[in-house]
Amino acid sequence: MASANDTRQMPKDAADQNFDYMFKLLIIGNSSVGKTSFLFRYADDSFTPDFVSTVGIDFKVKTVYRNEKRVKLQIWGKSKPPFKSTQLIVFFKRIFLYPSLRATQIKTYSWDNAQVILVGNKCDLEDNRVISPEDGKRLADELGLEFFEASAKDNINVKQVFERLVDIICEKMNESLDASSGMNSTNHKNAALKDASASQSNSCSC
Repeated sequence: MASANDTRQMPKDAADQNFDYMFKLLIIGNSSVGKTSFLFRYADDSFTPDFVSTVGIDFKVKTVYRNEKRVKLQIWGKSKPPFKSTQLIVFFKRIFLYPSLRATQIKTYSWDNAQVILVGNKCDLEDNRVISPEDGKRLADELGLEFFEASAKDNINVKQVFERLVDIICEKMNESLDASSGMNSTNHKNAALKDASASQSNSCSC
């Protein structure tokens, strides 16, 4: 049995159907923020400093164990994705983006119930830093998001970002299931009370 935090990597075959859940994750952010490097570091544990701007769309599949479940991740990365998603990793780098602009971008590429994590990438470039960790955290708090500083080059917080997003998704799924279970239980009780009331009304009182 896998432990709750076991993240052993499963076969990378995109056609593999042996999983409990499949999540589609979308990485968005302006050009040159490091989306491709971040994706390749997580999926392949590789880093190339010579990446050019992505013309098409980056796509990787990775299957992991999380919370005793086999979870298949379809991960897409592009500045302007062609679809909306319910799970996002949002990047910024060096140049500060005002909350209203970032909130607009999140709204554009996500549904209302999206689970989102904000990432300040390339934290290894400390000499070129413009955004402090405090400013990044403040921005995340204003948007109601969790925040990580990360580096694909030095492999800082890359795995942690994906793990946390998967955990958040699973938590929300469990909350929805619990709510549905509670609603069904209430409906059954109401139906039972209604049947009992009808039975008493129809009984003879002589």
